[in-house]
Amino acid sequence: MHGSSSSDAGRTRRRKRSDSAGRLSLTAWSPADLHDRPASLQPVPGGGRSHHASGIRPAAQQEGLPLPPDPKHARGIGHRVVIVGAGFGGMNAARALHRADAEIVLVDRTNHNLFQPLLYQVGTAALSGNDIALPIRSIFRRQRNVTVAMDELTGIDRDRREVSLASGNTLSYDTLVLATGSVYSWFGHDDWKRHSIALKTLDEADLLRNRLLDAFERAEIATDPDEIARLMTFVVIGAGPTGVELAGAVAELSRHTLARDFRRIHAPDARIILCDAGPRVLAQFPQTLSDYAARRLQSLGIELRLSCQVGAVDAGGVEAGGERIAAATVFWAAGTAATPVARWLDVKAAKHGLVEVGPDCTLPGHPEIFIVGDAASCNGADGKPLPGLGSVAKQQGHFVGRTIAARLSGGRAPGDFRYRNYGQLAMIGSSSAVADFGWIRLTGFAAWVVWSAVHLLLLVSARNRVVVYINWVWAWLTYGRGARVITRPLADLLPEGAAHRPGTVNARAGSGA
Repeated sequence: MHGSSSSDAGRTRRRKRSDSAGRLSLTAWSPADLHDRPASLQPVPGGGRSHHASGIRPAAQQEGLPLPPDPKHARGIGHRVVIVGAGFGGMNAARALHRADAEIVLVDRTNHNLFQPLLYQVGTAALSGNDIALPIRSIFRRQRNVTVAMDELTGIDRDRREVSLASGNTLSYDTLVLATGSVYSWFGHDDWKRHSIALKTLDEADLLRNRLLDAFERAEIATDPDEIARLMTFVVIGAGPTGVELAGAVAELSRHTLARDFRRIHAPDARIILCDAGPRVLAQFPQTLSDYAARRLQSLGIELRLSCQVGAVDAGGVEAGGERIAAATVFWAAGTAATPVARWLDVKAAKHGLVEVGPDCTLPGHPEIFIVGDAASCNGADGKPLPGLGSVAKQQGHFVGRTIAARLSGGRAPGDFRYRNYGQLAMIGSSSAVADFGWIRLTGFAAWVVWSAVHLLLLVSARNRVVVYINWVWAWLTYGRGARVITRPLADLLPEGAAHRPGTVNARAGSGA
């Protein structure tokens, strides 16, 4: 009786609060949701336990709203940690909090975790999207202190400790972890974006694969030799690991997988050009490995245009090094910038839009806000900024999770973040790669074996590892690629401003009869 009346009153107050402010907060959720929580997260009448020892006040207490009674007589709602981004950094931060007495809300604009190092293989038909992605909810199914919200961050109020979301909801936090990653930068030429394909999401990988395969299909039915040459010219801008791996994969696709698939064109004649403003490929690798990579790329028939500034990218192709290159497909793998974290936080941005953080990955003056991964400018032990690598984000996420857990439990904090460089790898076509571990450097087949093993181990699920391994073995034995299906209509595949110019074919070939 008493518990029932207080619960009804609580529901009424929560409904009014939600209707008037549109807040997404713990107090706006239904009692049914609360009953599904683990005991450590169940609310009790009068609010939750205090965390004043950590210097941070629980969000539920800040709101000052009565919480419904808990039929299981649990301890209290506790501390709320909001993690934005479910990539390497956000995922590892949430996992490190698996035993923390806290409510963790993981916000991401998609419903899946994506293994980006293999995204180029989705774009070149070697793998499908499901092979390298996994639903976030399935990853945290057993971690009962994690709630997943598919939404997008649009703003942060540091004073109120709230984040605004694209859905119109706001979410209060006690601790905030920003792991929003990076986006590609076109160096101030936003119009180039309309005529090139970047590679950050599954949608972009799907578009890349469709555009790549469609170029060969359109070349097959074209009659104008100049148009055929344009359709079979592929330009990759940026000779870092992504650009090198992408160029090598396109070469393997055209030279081997598609070699016997067409009757009117010769797929191995495809022209693949790799451009970079720097003097060498894989500039972050030692010179010897960079030189090996250049030789290997050239052996695949790839043209290298180094120390070559791109002057224009449009529907007809690119202008690079003062030369006009007619190309139907341009892949962009040059330059990244942080997501607008600095604008959301209303702080001064560092180079490339990054936000400078302290040695513990917190925003200076705000110990409750952590920034990790590609959005953070964090110096290593040598005083130089850490590179934008997945390994950095992964280690920072784990460190931040341990730091938050120590604060909540009153235990010893792990100290300052120290990045451990375990090496870097890049694949160059099938059966060849380069590997730099500092104490040892590998090239060729041995490096490729190491590359394959490392990437398999880093995949999130056992199912993904098995499927990817089977696909790789099949491709290695047969040069086959099983994801060569065009799934988008032609209008979606043409670069903006480009016209469909297939030429004409004889009536028998084009009639479908």
